[in-house]
Amino acid sequence: MCYHTANPGKKELKKAFEKKTIYYDQPEIFHVSGFVRPFLPVTLNSDVDSIISARWKLIPFWVKSEQDANRSANTLNAVGEEIFEKKSYKDLIGKYRGLLYVTGFYEPHASNGKTNDQNYFIYSAEREVFTLGIVYNIWKNEEGKEYPTFSILTTESNDLLSRIHNVGKRMPLIIPAEKREHWLFAKGNEEIKELIVPYEGDLNSHRTVEVTKIRGKDTNVPEIQKEIG
Repeated sequence: MCYHTANPGKKELKKAFEKKTIYYDQPEIFHVSGFVRPFLPVTLNSDVDSIISARWKLIPFWVKSEQDANRSANTLNAVGEEIFEKKSYKDLIGKYRGLLYVTGFYEPHASNGKTNDQNYFIYSAEREVFTLGIVYNIWKNEEGKEYPTFSILTTESNDLLSRIHNVGKRMPLIIPAEKREHWLFAKGNEEIKELIVPYEGDLNSHRTVEVTKIRGKDTNVPEIQKEIG
């Protein structure tokens, strides 16, 4: 599942998306774990001309405090095939969709086919910023502060991810440039379902250090994406 990403900063977003108003004001992220609930760059279908900050891990309305949000069920990812049935998402997916901007994502690999012991970085063939499909909710915490929270949708894996993520065989929903507007404006369950499919475009990948096992060190450094043998 997609729990670790790399994301463009404001400079990279301004270069790649000149026509959008960019309110997101953070530097490039080389690695971040969703388990720290980071704020990342997104476009929501409530304002398709802007790139703003939203917090990874969708928090449903019945969660009332930041402490409870940290302890609540894992909603970093939303299984695309189940999104219209799951309690946390079924009332949101029809209305609240968006795009998460990434430069890549990390997935585990089991060299023995059983236990994940390696890590791979997956990125666009052109090393460009690309987008993942998200479902979001505007959540209000105990202090009355509102901000968007989101989950990344996942699909069955394509050929590349079946070889890399060979135990889970899942991948994030990649929304290619030509389908971004369709994803944001789709109406009705069937139209949305047609877009929740494995990515058919070109991706590159290479093995990196195991980001999930690094403790006590800063992983948000360019070297984290370095290819290893």
